[in-house]
Amino acid sequence: MTQVSTASLIDRTGLDRVRLKRHLARGFEGADDGELFLEYRQSEALVFDNGRLKQATYDTAQGFGLRAVKADAVGYAHASDLSEEALARAAEAVRAVRGGYSGSYAEGPARTNIRLYGDENPLGAPSFEAKIKLLETIDAYARKKDGRVKQVSVSFGATWQVVEIVRADGGTYRDIRPLVRINVSVVAGSGNRQETGSHGYGGREGYEGFLETGAWQWAVDEAVRQALTNLESVPAPAGEMDVVLGSGWPGVMLHEAVGHGLEGDFNRRGTSAFAGLMGERVAAKGVTVVDDGTMPGRRGSLSIDDEGTATNRTVLIEDGILVGYIQDRQNARLMNMRPTGNGRRQSYAHVPMPRMTNTYMLAGGRDPAEILASVKNGIYAVSYGGGQVDITSGKFVFQCTEAYRVENGKVGAPLKGAMLIGNGPDALTRVSMIGNDLALDTGIGTCGKNGQGVPVGVGQPTLRIDRVTVGGTG
Repeated sequence: MTQVSTASLIDRTGLDRVRLKRHLARGFEGADDGELFLEYRQSEALVFDNGRLKQATYDTAQGFGLRAVKADAVGYAHASDLSEEALARAAEAVRAVRGGYSGSYAEGPARTNIRLYGDENPLGAPSFEAKIKLLETIDAYARKKDGRVKQVSVSFGATWQVVEIVRADGGTYRDIRPLVRINVSVVAGSGNRQETGSHGYGGREGYEGFLETGAWQWAVDEAVRQALTNLESVPAPAGEMDVVLGSGWPGVMLHEAVGHGLEGDFNRRGTSAFAGLMGERVAAKGVTVVDDGTMPGRRGSLSIDDEGTATNRTVLIEDGILVGYIQDRQNARLMNMRPTGNGRRQSYAHVPMPRMTNTYMLAGGRDPAEILASVKNGIYAVSYGGGQVDITSGKFVFQCTEAYRVENGKVGAPLKGAMLIGNGPDALTRVSMIGNDLALDTGIGTCGKNGQGVPVGVGQPTLRIDRVTVGGTG
């Protein structure tokens, strides 16, 4: 796999820096802010399904996006053609948003030397042949775990992204971002019944650590365990009851039902359930939620965001009080707040917007066993699948992929078809016990917003939430 020079995408394209600066000055004339975003990306996806290689895709993409920001308006042009002619056309296009407005171009983001991950290209090693052999090995291991395993699907995915952000004064910000994800899914059957289980993991580094025997065997073991557990599941009860959420991946509900509502654009426009509540109590005492893009190697982490701002550890809710929002440069300026390093985009073809990085709730002081023992009638939700959230109202519905009945403090039968239904801001006020076992997810999260997907992380300790509506089949 060919690796692009890591020095500068501008130099690699052969663009003349003096002429480039001239085009940018024309595009940004009268603008408040803006940038040229250059990107080079290599990606691969390998899927081994039911004993054969089902998919093997490799892709190389490059291009630029040019953005001019005037008050709350944005002019944006992008192209896969990294030429002076294309840049000149883009500069003319973004000027159209200016109208009669003449702004003062903002200062650029502060510099940082922090590196949260290496620049190794994960597509380079191991070889294609070695990856196929390992996929076969993982498939065979899963089938030997239990005779009830009927189907196995294993996938490897990786990207290597090089970005360069150029501002009107010629200042540049660069980042090289590796990303790997491994996933194992199985179907187990007994009689006429079949159930699924899955487990995945990944992060911002090369394949080496993720493909160690202990790592993939653990993923297989978890996927098989979940599928076999679900084979024993009984119909979930329905009604209002106390719910205990497990640590780690269940934090995806916090991400969806609360995190999106704390993004700056929704609050500036007044379309979030949290709009206008800064400084007020929005959660139970003890609830502290942060967004942290500075965690080394994590899937949601970035050394700099897609506007060039260094990422931060931003406290959003502190001991139940709303104290911060997730901000990009534009919304922060319009709200008279500081950028938090959360301006993110899927690719050069997309406009940046405020997005989460790694969002999680801090630990409390309760033992998880104590939390479960406190529940008289409820469920224990260990893992989720799909969910739906309305940002304006905060209402959510989440499907549990692994959950258990809890009666008189004892964890009982696994449940099938359990759904959690509620309102994110309201659910935060119903948190009555917070565990001491904070865990982050294993590196599998992808967040969608306005048609864009970006890698993220989630996490939380074990939580008890009182009086949650549970949808079931029993």
